[in-house]
Amino acid sequence: MADDKDPAAAQIRAVRPDDDPGALLELNERSFGPKSPDVRDQWWQAVARLVAQGRCLGAFAEGRLVGVALYHDMRQWWYGRAVPMAGVASVAVAPEHRGRGIARRLMADLLAEMGRRGYPISALFPATMSMYRSLGWELAGARETAEIPARSLSPLAPPDLPPEAGPVALKRAEPGDAAAVNSVIGRVHEAARDCGPITWDEATVRQWLGDRDLYAYLSHDGFLIYHWHDGNDAVFVEGAEAMSAATVRAFWSHVGSHASIAEKVYARVGAADAFWWLTRERDADVTHRSLWMLRVVDAPAAIAARGFPAATSLSVPLDLADGARPENSGRWELTVAEGKGSLSPLTSPPAAGPPLALGPRGLAALYAGTPVATLRRAALASGGSPEGDAALDAAFGGATAYMLDSF
Repeated sequence: MADDKDPAAAQIRAVRPDDDPGALLELNERSFGPKSPDVRDQWWQAVARLVAQGRCLGAFAEGRLVGVALYHDMRQWWYGRAVPMAGVASVAVAPEHRGRGIARRLMADLLAEMGRRGYPISALFPATMSMYRSLGWELAGARETAEIPARSLSPLAPPDLPPEAGPVALKRAEPGDAAAVNSVIGRVHEAARDCGPITWDEATVRQWLGDRDLYAYLSHDGFLIYHWHDGNDAVFVEGAEAMSAATVRAFWSHVGSHASIAEKVYARVGAADAFWWLTRERDADVTHRSLWMLRVVDAPAAIAARGFPAATSLSVPLDLADGARPENSGRWELTVAEGKGSLSPLTSPPAAGPPLALGPRGLAALYAGTPVATLRRAALASGGSPEGDAALDAAFGGATAYMLDSF
């Protein structure tokens, strides 16, 4: 009989619909804390879909679920292009089974499964980073929450120039609008050449739009979603994403109209969000910041899927070493032209000295726009040349990576 302290004693396999659903919920709450009945129901609806799709791995010891890791099917925007992304979530091991390597085995198998399913990249919000870093994930961006006295949004700071569009009509968004919501969010991120935000699957968006505690509005070029917070003392804006100045102002004027009731507004916003230029006073501030990590699962596919600045043109040799994904390892030629990139095997020695050497963490951080000089100082890059560094910074550093959503 296998020693129950041996990590190999746990069997890793996909959680099946006929497995005990109570065991999944019990493990999640034992690891992350109890949920209210409403949150529990929403969590289980989402997890049940992932289980049915084979996107949830479990570790079983003596037939009992002792560990779990799952991922969502998402799209993440990188310089205005949507890249298929596996969003890892709910990684948990029963407290009495921790320290035996189960989480790492789960994540290694999950990484291999994401590769088999063709995901170029993966992202996650870490509770702890050492295990994820050992498998090639690295810090890529932040999810920030701004806090502002509601009075600073009522009225907004006046524009220098009148918005080009006229009055904006806001329509209440309902579950049947899920496809339209995803479409408009995609157009916003494409037009802004955003890096990092995600688009959810329609089933999840449909579930949100059916939540009576969320207030969602759709316009021809934007989407607003918020809820009351701390009773009725604050409004929490989960997203106010729009293409035109007129719609942006309409959204924040709508939020500011609650100032007679709400003392504060909390908002998920990026560092370059127009929100920061609309408040009347300087009292808006970031009060919470969650860091997220990125992993390049398939290097050639990730480069080909990502957007790049149209004016950037380069050809830089790379030497990649990726123990967990050996398909990414080797010498490559990174080429960027006309807003598109490619990664091709390097068939001859580079003419201008050694290639830039990167491990999976360095590649992930570069992909997210981290300057090469920073990677060198963090011992995540070596070799290369000053000219190559400048070219890579121009190609990957077009925008600061951020997220509005967690998962």
